[in-house]
Amino acid sequence: MMTLLVAARVAVPATSQLLPDLNARLHPSDSTPWTILFALTLITLLPAILMCMTPLVRLMVVFHFLRQALGTQTAPSNPTLLGLGLMMTWFLMTPVLGQVDQQAVQPYRAGQITGWDAIDRGSQPIKHFLLHYSREKDLALFTAAGQIPRPNAPDDLPMRVVVPAYILSELKAGFAIGAVLFLPFLLVDMVTAAITTSIGMFQLPPVVISTPLKILLFVMVDGWNLLAHSLLKSF
Repeated sequence: MMTLLVAARVAVPATSQLLPDLNARLHPSDSTPWTILFALTLITLLPAILMCMTPLVRLMVVFHFLRQALGTQTAPSNPTLLGLGLMMTWFLMTPVLGQVDQQAVQPYRAGQITGWDAIDRGSQPIKHFLLHYSREKDLALFTAAGQIPRPNAPDDLPMRVVVPAYILSELKAGFAIGAVLFLPFLLVDMVTAAITTSIGMFQLPPVVISTPLKILLFVMVDGWNLLAHSLLKSF
């Protein structure tokens, strides 16, 4: 009987030492649920964020205008253009992402701020980026449509106004660049069509001759380098 009591007394402290470890595993820190929530939300909204809050909109519009101007329907392919657009978007957004990490992610990981504070702080650099490339006309359009009082500063506008205004501004910029990009190739098409018609080549479509000429012209002037340089300079 005495042996059992001694064994029980020895086992109780050992069990009490194991309880804190077990409770720590069953009840993790308060930041863990927020981390899981943020990760799932970002994964779900990642395609929309990339298309609506990054330069990817302008880049993809210009790339597709270029493909139409060259007359190559499938070259470069959509995955190739999307991959190039994503890499250029990553390059352009690196400073903004660095600010988000410094102002929101690192303090949240250190437990200095809550999850909502991290969202609020992290959205500020992104909002500044969007406002920088949004036209006042587009901002005024959605401000009036949302019946939002006139703000004292652009930073006071909510994201539901800034994001659609940014998309409209980027679409306009992309179409403007695409229209300028189309002109030299359109000139090649017109000259080729005039020459083939004047010499009586009615059975041969002009696009059969103009497409190789446009591709050769684009390669000779190092078109991809010039296009990437112009797009990067536009931001």
